[in-house]
Amino acid sequence: MTIDTAVLTNEEKISFALRSLYHRRGYAPYRMSRFEEYELYMKNKDFLRSPQVITFTDTNGKLMALKPDVTLSIVRAWRPAADEAQKVYYDENVYRVSESAGAFREIRQTGVECLGVRDDPGTAEVLGLALESLELISGDYRLCVSLLGIVEDVLDLAQLHGDARRDVLRCMGEKNVHELKAILDLAGVTPQHAECIAGLTLCTAAPAEAPEALWAVGCPETVLEEARRFADALPPEAQGHVSLDFSILGDMRYYNSLAFQGYVRGVPSSVLSGGVYDRLLHRMGKPGRAIGFACYLDKLERLEVGAHA
Repeated sequence: MTIDTAVLTNEEKISFALRSLYHRRGYAPYRMSRFEEYELYMKNKDFLRSPQVITFTDTNGKLMALKPDVTLSIVRAWRPAADEAQKVYYDENVYRVSESAGAFREIRQTGVECLGVRDDPGTAEVLGLALESLELISGDYRLCVSLLGIVEDVLDLAQLHGDARRDVLRCMGEKNVHELKAILDLAGVTPQHAECIAGLTLCTAAPAEAPEALWAVGCPETVLEEARRFADALPPEAQGHVSLDFSILGDMRYYNSLAFQGYVRGVPSSVLSGGVYDRLLHRMGKPGRAIGFACYLDKLERLEVGAHA
């Protein structure tokens, strides 16, 4: 069968190219229903990009929801195997409030999930796949990564807990240093630790330069070593496309180790986001580690598929 690509929308072309990439990398296609029991989302509302969910009552009386998220459904259905990670890709529509329109929209996502990862190479593989996805979408791209272990270590040293820690993380995610410093002062954090947290919030650097940048804002040697390990693990061809940005946090009740967002020239917001979400697995009673990401195809309609598609 011959496909006339001239009749495909740009969204369809990018989706096809991404799925081909994931298939070549050994990921299996994952299919799911358009709706799930509402209870799944009610229990995990803080994981969703928007807490608003479209619901309806099924013929059996159960409250159902048009799915606003793919990862929750995949984790719920996953049956861990003792010696093998589950590596899947998907191309699905989700139904949630659009960040730009402020109203419910049907949004197409293509992405990957790797469940049951047992070591760092599995994490590095998915991070590399995120970079390949961005390169396929556009030759002018950047992946911004936050090492969440560094953020947690710095907040632990400042003895921030409970509501104060939550408020500090919110301000870091917003890069709201003015409010951040007021919260740190109210929490009794020492000036040295407060300056370190404020500096970390605004710190963006190439991976190779990150240890020096972190040292400059007062971070301890232990976190510098974590930044060095991350830089050393990146292949040389990725170095120019990756930045460390410690304001990218996701929800740290679920995410740990790292979170990341991908950007391409011509689109003002991230077109890819993901991270390590071991805490979500453990919350849902599943063992091991997990990492994944999604590409938001609704943001890409005006772009041309990259030269390497």
